[in-house]
Amino acid sequence: MAKELHAMCARCARRLCDPDIGANEVPSVDEAPYFCPMKLFPELIEKAIVEYDKTEVKEFARLASVQEFECYEQTGKGLKTKFPRIEELIQFANKCGYHKLGIAFCIGLANEAGMLTNILENKGFSVVSVCCKLGATAKERIDIKPEQKIEGPERWESMCNPIAQAEVLNAEKVDLAIMLGLCIGHDTLFIKYCRVPMTVLAVKDRVTGHNPLAALYLSQSYYGRLLVKEKRADD
Repeated sequence: MAKELHAMCARCARRLCDPDIGANEVPSVDEAPYFCPMKLFPELIEKAIVEYDKTEVKEFARLASVQEFECYEQTGKGLKTKFPRIEELIQFANKCGYHKLGIAFCIGLANEAGMLTNILENKGFSVVSVCCKLGATAKERIDIKPEQKIEGPERWESMCNPIAQAEVLNAEKVDLAIMLGLCIGHDTLFIKYCRVPMTVLAVKDRVTGHNPLAALYLSQSYYGRLLVKEKRADD
């Protein structure tokens, strides 16, 4: 049976999608690997490119690229980076003409949410914020067993409610939603139900100070267990 082909850009060593050629030259995908999505899905990619012809989409994409450009500067020693993500967020929101920003945060990052609110308000934005425990609904509502509560079976625990967080920000008609430290899975539900433009300032990582790439960088040393091959339970 022939092996099913999938896009695997992470395995590509050629990077022909970002060729080192002059501005007037034309990129070629002839030498791209067999798993290159430019070979597997040319019609789909062309259809996606057409989406950028929509006025609002093109302008949003243009501003995003301008923001990317402004994060670097050429120096005598090469490219230098300039802004942390929080400053990029402020700059991009200003470029887009956004005034009302919404923060969906994990209760474990309540302090950071307060700091972020102060920063954004000091920059002239109106800020709405919603905590993940919004609704004060017991975890039993989603069939969590007593022994599956973090604080123990005798304690009340509110379930995380990313759907309500998204719906509140939708109802508030914020110009941009900012996700701050929601748990894996809860963040997925928030993204699914959020109907306003959204970005991520930080993701949850309880071990690395919310820097999940740290485990990748250490996967060949302290976190070598990540590279140990295992069979999935459903294999």
